[in-house]
Amino acid sequence: MTRKKVKLAFIENDTARKTTYKKRTKGLLKKVEELSTLCGIDACAIVYGPYDPQPEIWPSPSGVEKVLLKFKAAPEFDQSRRMVDLESFLKHRISKAEKQLKRQWADNKETETTMLMFQCLNAGNVEQNDMSMDVLNDLSCMIDHNLRKIGRRIESGDSENINHQNPIESQVMAAQSQSQVQLPMAPPPPLLPPPPPPPTVPDNDVIEMMSRLGWV
Repeated sequence: MTRKKVKLAFIENDTARKTTYKKRTKGLLKKVEELSTLCGIDACAIVYGPYDPQPEIWPSPSGVEKVLLKFKAAPEFDQSRRMVDLESFLKHRISKAEKQLKRQWADNKETETTMLMFQCLNAGNVEQNDMSMDVLNDLSCMIDHNLRKIGRRIESGDSENINHQNPIESQVMAAQSQSQVQLPMAPPPPLLPPPPPPPTVPDNDVIEMMSRLGWV
């Protein structure tokens, strides 16, 4: 079972605060010992607290003195190259947060443009009434980018895998192909039956014989 995330804030209850102090101090000293053993470095820890008259020390007073003397004997540049004060630490954190914000803003903008491109592909046109020029430029750049990628894949003979690898490219390619498809030719009209032959006109002898017989 995962541990519950602890809220980093001052503990108002005295008993709970003292218990947490004891537990965290013990864990901190253990981590310092593990760091020294695993990495083979000289380390020490001094923890002052309001609950003990003497500070918590690791590994021992002589060990702490040895590490401090070694630190003071190092050149001043080596002593301060990894040190930060509160101002520099906050500047670093602010700069990091600003970079994360810019990346998130760029990701959100790309997602919005992608959704807009899908809407335009499904509708078959681009409604420009409610779009600014910046949005239209972003949409045009994204369509051009996908068309270039599709063109490169077609040239490399990988057009069969486009639908499986990128749904955006498949829809752009489908929309482009639909605009170039020719309509099928209409079938020829059915042939009409030949007209009946004109009635033949009997000659005079036949008419005379028919009159004698009383047929006409």
